[in-house]
Amino acid sequence: MITNYYMSDQYRAKIHELIPGGAHTYSKGDDQFPELSPAAIAYGKGAYVWDIDGNKFLDCSMGLTSVSLGHAYEPVLERVREELAKGVNFQRPAYIEMEMAEAFLSLVPCHQMIKFAKNGSTVTTAAIKLARAFTGRRMVAFPSDHPFYSYDDWFIGQTACSKGVPPENAVLSVTYKSDDLVSLTELFEKYPGQIACVISEPEKNFGLSENYLQQAIDLAHKHGALYIVDEMITGFKTDFPGSIKKYNVEPDLATWGKGIANGFSFCALTGKREVMDLGGIKNDGQEKVFLTSTTHGGETHAIAAGLATIKEFQEKNVIKHNHGIGDYFLTKIGTEITASGLGEYIQMAACNWMPIFIFKDASGTPSMGMRTLFLQEMIGRGVLFQGSFVPCFSHTTEDVDFFADVFRASLERYKEGLSAGFEKLLTGSPIKPVFRKYI
Repeated sequence: MITNYYMSDQYRAKIHELIPGGAHTYSKGDDQFPELSPAAIAYGKGAYVWDIDGNKFLDCSMGLTSVSLGHAYEPVLERVREELAKGVNFQRPAYIEMEMAEAFLSLVPCHQMIKFAKNGSTVTTAAIKLARAFTGRRMVAFPSDHPFYSYDDWFIGQTACSKGVPPENAVLSVTYKSDDLVSLTELFEKYPGQIACVISEPEKNFGLSENYLQQAIDLAHKHGALYIVDEMITGFKTDFPGSIKKYNVEPDLATWGKGIANGFSFCALTGKREVMDLGGIKNDGQEKVFLTSTTHGGETHAIAAGLATIKEFQEKNVIKHNHGIGDYFLTKIGTEITASGLGEYIQMAACNWMPIFIFKDASGTPSMGMRTLFLQEMIGRGVLFQGSFVPCFSHTTEDVDFFADVFRASLERYKEGLSAGFEKLLTGSPIKPVFRKYI
C-alpha cells in the first residue's frame, strides 16, 4: 500500500492560501478525493502519473478525459516543439489557424465554420449567444441530470452553486429530463416561442435509446429552436470525431474540447454557416454579434497539438484501440464484480468509451462514503481512480489486468465497509458533491 504522502500534505497545507479551491477546476479539488491520495502530480508518461512524493499510479481519468493518446505522447510533443520554435502568438492570425480550420471541419461535414477557444465554457456560451441572436429568443434548455456545461450564468444559475448569479439571469435557463422526448416536449409547450436552443451532450455512459438524438433535433426545429450538441466529453471517444458521426445527425452547432488535442488547451465551436456567420464581419450593414474574442484562442502550439492528435487518430485507428481496451475492461471488471457477489452494491455502466461506477451502501442507496472508501483502497494500491475509466491509446490489456487485480483487493475492503460501516475504514471525510450549496 502507498502510505507516503508527506510532500502532498505540505502542498495541501499551503495551496488553498494561494488558489481558491486549491485547483483551477473543482473536479481536481481536495474534496473530490480521499485524504489518502496525491495532492499534486509531478509528471506523467503514457498511462501513468507520478506524484510529488514519487508514487506511481495507473491513470484512469486521463486529465479529466482530455488526454486521449497518453501523457507526454511523443508524436504530439514533436509537432508542438516544431511550432514553439516559430512563436506562439502574433498580432495577426497564424497560418496554422487555417490549416486547423480546414482539418477539423473535414471531420464534421455537416458544419462549415469553426471558432477556436481555450476552454469548453467559452465555446458553449458562444453557442448559446449565437442561438439567441439567430432566433431572437432568450431562453436556453438543457438536461437537469447532466453534470456540467459552463461556468457562466446561464448554466451555474440553475445549479446549487448559484450564488453570484443574478436571479433574472437564472430564470432564462430551463431544464428537462435527459433522453426524454416527453419531458422536452412539455418544456416547449410550457414556453411556446421562447426557447432559443437546446444544448445537450449527445449521450451518457448508460446508453441512448435508438433515434433519440435525431428526434430531439427534429423536435427543437419544429418549435423554432436550434439544437447544440456538446461533444466536450464524447468527442474523439464515442467515434471519430464524435457522436455526430456515430448517430449520423446534423445539429446546428457543436462544441468540442477535452481529448481533441491530447490535453493541450484547444477547444472549438463548429456550426452551420448561416448561424456561425452571425459572428463574422463581412456582412455590411448587418447588426454585429460579438461572438468570442480570445487572445489565446489561436495559440499555435495548442493548435499544433490538435493537428497532431487528429493525425494519430486517422493513421492509427485510435478509436478502435480505445474501444477495444474498453471492451476488455468491461469483461474483466464485470467478472470481478460478479465473482465478489457485490453486483447489488457496485454498478458499472456498460460503456466501452468511458465506463463509470456507482457505489451503494448496505441499503442499496448511492453513498459518497462507500465511494470514497473504494477510491482510497484503489489509490493506495497504485491506481488513481475517481470512479471512471477513460481508455486512451497508451492503455494496454496489461494495464487493465493490473486495474483488475487492484479492483479485486479493493472489493474485499468494500465488503468490510458494507458490514462495519465505511467510517471505521476511511481516513478523513467522504467526498462531497461538486455542485452543493454550502462548502
